[in-house]
Amino acid sequence: MATSMTTDEPPSSPSPSKGEKNWLEKLFGAFSAEPKSRDELLDIIKDAAENQLVDAEALSIIEGALDVSSQQVREIMIPRSQMVVVSLQDKPEEFLPKIIESGHSRFPVIGDSVDDIRGILLAKDLLPLVLKGVGEFRLEDIIRPANIIPESKRLNILLREFRENRYHMAVVIDEYGGVSGVVTIEDILEEIVGEIEDETDEEEADSFIRKVGENDFIVKALTPIEEFNEYFKAELSDEEFDTIGGLIMQSFGHLPGRDEITRLGSFTFRVLYADNRQIHLLRVMRSSESGKQSETGD
Repeated sequence: MATSMTTDEPPSSPSPSKGEKNWLEKLFGAFSAEPKSRDELLDIIKDAAENQLVDAEALSIIEGALDVSSQQVREIMIPRSQMVVVSLQDKPEEFLPKIIESGHSRFPVIGDSVDDIRGILLAKDLLPLVLKGVGEFRLEDIIRPANIIPESKRLNILLREFRENRYHMAVVIDEYGGVSGVVTIEDILEEIVGEIEDETDEEEADSFIRKVGENDFIVKALTPIEEFNEYFKAELSDEEFDTIGGLIMQSFGHLPGRDEITRLGSFTFRVLYADNRQIHLLRVMRSSESGKQSETGD
């Protein structure tokens, strides 16, 4: 008499597609042999983003964090010419309007010159003036010690010091000991996560173009070319594209990544944020001399 035999083996699962297999091979390969360079590591993470295991925003943050580890303070600091400072000799009626207008929360306090840094003033430390009045107010009584750092300091090291020592601003000096600028913890975080808007930026939140320095601007990639030309008195062509992002994409000839640079006329465009589909944010430098019509750099 024949007997039937059954097995408890589960039905076989479908084999992964070629694209999935390649991703799995790279992922497992990353564990068996660690990436030997930053580029190899980024390739693995970008593959993860393409396979929707990591979203575009997370990829941008990872790229920003890796960039910070190789950047120095001099690359992101607010230059000396753009510093908002308070003089130790100033009276409240002289420095309060400046503080209110700037919208900042921390200010270097100087003596005889900008190179004579006496400390840092926190706007919140001025609140007692509202309750007690000016009276015998002395600025030197409320300023805090300034943290002095060299231009060559690595951003990742400075970020750790900001966190460990619980301060938010540092004064940057050059090799000769002169003040060359200031840097804040927000400046570093913006290198990682992109521009951080706060309450003081509300009026500009919907603007396509924001000036951040002399001939230095933050421009949204969706800025209409017509609006860009009107703002800068420029003549960039709008025959093929409607937005600056489209024009820049054509100049690159590919979808650029963070910090890639291209030049159009007298403008230098650096990509601040782009995902795997489009450019989102650009930093634009305008020079006084016209550049080449389309020159792409790294």
